[in-house]
Amino acid sequence: MKSFDDGCAANDEFQSVLGGAHRGELIKDLLRQRIRMPEPVPNYLKRRALTEKLTAAIGPAKALFVEAPSGYGKSHALSVAFRDSDRNPETLRWLALTGQENDAGRLMALLEIALTPPGGVSRPSGQQKASSYSDALALLLSDPHWNNPEADSVLVIDNIGIVVNPAAIALLQQLAASTPQGLALVLVSRKPLPFETHTYELEGRFNRIGTESLELTRSETFDFFQTAVSRNQLTTIAVEHLYSLTEGWITPLALYQRELDFSAEARLPIQETFSVERFLRDAVLIHLTPGQQRSLRIMAEMEIVSDDLFLALADAGCDHAFRPSAAAETGIPLRPLPGRGRWFRLNPLLHDWLQTPALDGSRERALKASRWFGERNQFPEALRYALLSGDLDESVQIASEGSEALLIGQDTASLLRLRRSLPPGLLEKSARLKIVYGWVHAIGGQFRQARVLINDLDGGAHPELVGRIDAVRAFILRGEGSVDEALAVADRALQAEELSTQGQLVTQLVRSSALCAAGEFAEAREANRIAARLAREAGDAGSEILAVYAHARIELGKGSLKHAERLLRTGLDTAMNESSRPARVGETRLQLNLVMVLWHQGREVEADRLLVTCVRHAEQTRDLGLLLAMALRVLICRTQNRMDDAFAWIGRAERIMQSWQVDQSVYVPVLEALKISGWLALGQADTAAQAMERLKPWRGVNCVPEMFPMMPGMLTCLQARIELARGDDVKAAETVRGIRNNNGESLPFGLDIHSRLLESVVSWRQKGPAVAQKILATAITIAGEEHYISPFAELRGELQELLEKTWQQLPDTPFTESVGRLYGLSDMKEQAPLAEPISDREHGVLELIAQGLSNQDIADRLHISLHTVKTHARRINAKLEVKSRTQAIVRARELGLL
Repeated sequence: MKSFDDGCAANDEFQSVLGGAHRGELIKDLLRQRIRMPEPVPNYLKRRALTEKLTAAIGPAKALFVEAPSGYGKSHALSVAFRDSDRNPETLRWLALTGQENDAGRLMALLEIALTPPGGVSRPSGQQKASSYSDALALLLSDPHWNNPEADSVLVIDNIGIVVNPAAIALLQQLAASTPQGLALVLVSRKPLPFETHTYELEGRFNRIGTESLELTRSETFDFFQTAVSRNQLTTIAVEHLYSLTEGWITPLALYQRELDFSAEARLPIQETFSVERFLRDAVLIHLTPGQQRSLRIMAEMEIVSDDLFLALADAGCDHAFRPSAAAETGIPLRPLPGRGRWFRLNPLLHDWLQTPALDGSRERALKASRWFGERNQFPEALRYALLSGDLDESVQIASEGSEALLIGQDTASLLRLRRSLPPGLLEKSARLKIVYGWVHAIGGQFRQARVLINDLDGGAHPELVGRIDAVRAFILRGEGSVDEALAVADRALQAEELSTQGQLVTQLVRSSALCAAGEFAEAREANRIAARLAREAGDAGSEILAVYAHARIELGKGSLKHAERLLRTGLDTAMNESSRPARVGETRLQLNLVMVLWHQGREVEADRLLVTCVRHAEQTRDLGLLLAMALRVLICRTQNRMDDAFAWIGRAERIMQSWQVDQSVYVPVLEALKISGWLALGQADTAAQAMERLKPWRGVNCVPEMFPMMPGMLTCLQARIELARGDDVKAAETVRGIRNNNGESLPFGLDIHSRLLESVVSWRQKGPAVAQKILATAITIAGEEHYISPFAELRGELQELLEKTWQQLPDTPFTESVGRLYGLSDMKEQAPLAEPISDREHGVLELIAQGLSNQDIADRLHISLHTVKTHARRINAKLEVKSRTQAIVRARELGLL
């Protein structure tokens, strides 16, 4: 049984636009004409992914329930999905209900027609009493045809949410409970099912497909617009924006694709196209009363909204019963926030559309929202809506009273908007505001502006602020990548008696980050423990999340990916428990580092899905984590060999950092390193070398970016790769050795794997595959413990040929198989490895044998006796299990030894 709640209130015009039959056309005067296969729909709405989901869901279970908000194209998506499958049309019965089916007798008549076996004759139900409907349905379901598994039939009951009559509901529940073996039941509704199904789900007889399954994934969205991209109507960045804005809402995307087909020369934003605007109006608003429409527009004035917040803002023109929880139940794409109780957010496309034009009284409601959040000590949100209200006095008061909470919330965007609104001279008169905005500019990566504000406070005029000033200065130094100086100033700040608990907490986090960058992981962990304890004592959950983030960063530096993932997921679960608090930047940082773990382990699909949310939230709050998000997007594109997309993301990141006026020390080394990696992948070593020259100022001062602590070592690795690409193996060998000499025992795990892999490439070129194979095998063994596969993906160009030659000799482990799949070598493990490996000296003799040299010539070349050469040759033949020189050469090549 399957149930499908799609929540589609599609209007007549929209159905005609799609070219399919309107649901009302399925309801004919004669009942028999209503139970049939839906009309065909246009090809552009076909969804192979949905077909696979429905087919898989119908498999082991006997029932399916499909849920989706208004306008998600349920009936058409379903009919297309079934038509795309290999199912015989005769095995599908489609029953579309209307309000008339609240009469149990009428519903029973429809079910009797629908459940008449092929070739059978339906028996008129006559004037049966309601008490006999259950028996009549049981008789229908007992027919031998439906109890034959080979029947493989599907009954779709559409619009089940309108059934409210208890007797009719009892029939549907009986049908779900007693679905025979040869029949699968698909229930389609906008509203929740009118009967309990948990028992069926636990028994494995019932599946649900909700909104998320009806939406296109990011990769499906790219496939959907592949033709438009190939025609240069859209760029990949435009498709990314479409997915972020619609979250895969297929109907607006399909209509927009249709607009592109009809107007190839001109392109409007999706929210401004006529068909999409009309769809949003007719499919979402047309079914609401004026009071409900006003309620929905007031909800759209908030980024996220709860029932309590809505009731605090609703006016006399609203339908107070149509609160967010009630609106979500009607099928409006108002999605609950996972783990946040009764907080909801609108689909971004609908959210933006509902705000134009602005409703009267929007500024007054923004001020009410600000005070509502302020009463709950949620200062970042309070400041955001105070700014929207235009009340400067309220905004300054919140910034002054809740400065520390604002900084932990890290809503840099709101604080910077406030500074632009401050009256001239106000900032200069308030030392407290100068410190606040010193933090704001530092958090936003505007270190020069932060220094100007902090330097104005030097001179002894404010001795009570010395500790706080040093705390800000330590944060700035760490952000600029000056690890040693940051540690010294942080220690000085902690010695100040007047430093607040919040100041101590942030300073300990700065120390933890700096110590982690220096490879002193034990000391970094101790500083982080102190920060976590201070956060718990202060009851500051936001700071505690930041401490979890810092702990995970330490574990990432050590290479403990599995431990880091557990920490990050635990931190995210903890953040979700704060049901009344909107998400903060600390939570986004947890998500970003989880994406990093997933990427390191080659779990790109999971990473890709999580990145979408991270990018959107970081852009809204002006969080510098956006740079990390975009860098991860570049790395994923690089791994997938989508180099055009990778460079497009680099360009987008550069433009945003410049528009945010972020200091170059924050983003230039990162983006230039990504460019170098991309150019090396494209074989442009000279261009990569030029970019490396531009990084000399940062390399000269050993800049260690806060979000990219591995950067100095990775730049050295890139330098070695440039030298390898140019054929300067000697210089590359020196560079690779320098990585270990410069870092000693504090070498980060990822950098350790990179350096070992580069060392194997250098050894292969200088000493042959036997030596390289040993180094490579060690790197694979170490990386395999945490499934740390990202270095192998990054160095594919350098390692491909070496891996092909040494593949047979590598450890036979699941991780080795993963590396083989990455390099397309999985099928090469057919030959069994040697029972005893060829020694270095034997390998040298084997190479000379392959060159056609005689035993005497080999002896002369290697300055050894003829007897020793013959001994080596016999051992080589024995190890390769061959009897002649020719066979030895052939076998060695098969094993990749030559």
